[in-house]
Amino acid sequence: MNTHPVHAINLVFQFLDDLIRDHGDILYMGLVYAAIPLIAVILCGGLRRNYSRRVPPVSIIVIHQPAESSPPVIKRERNPLSDDGEDSFAA
Repeated sequence: MNTHPVHAINLVFQFLDDLIRDHGDILYMGLVYAAIPLIAVILCGGLRRNYSRRVPPVSIIVIHQPAESSPPVIKRERNPLSDDGEDSFAA
């Protein structure tokens, strides 16, 4: 008797191959009918973890700093050298 892991896996694959060859249509229909409720459970949120039962809620302390005053508005003075576009490119 050979105890090599590859030969043990070959026996498993041969069993699955024979099972699918002999009863593949029944297995397929069974998996299709089993998938419908599984999809419904997933869509309804049945696989979400509910942490509220296991872990008590954690209190979070938020410290807000007082708002600073807005920055001062800087008004630009007119450039005394500009002529405000009057006759800029006059021909």
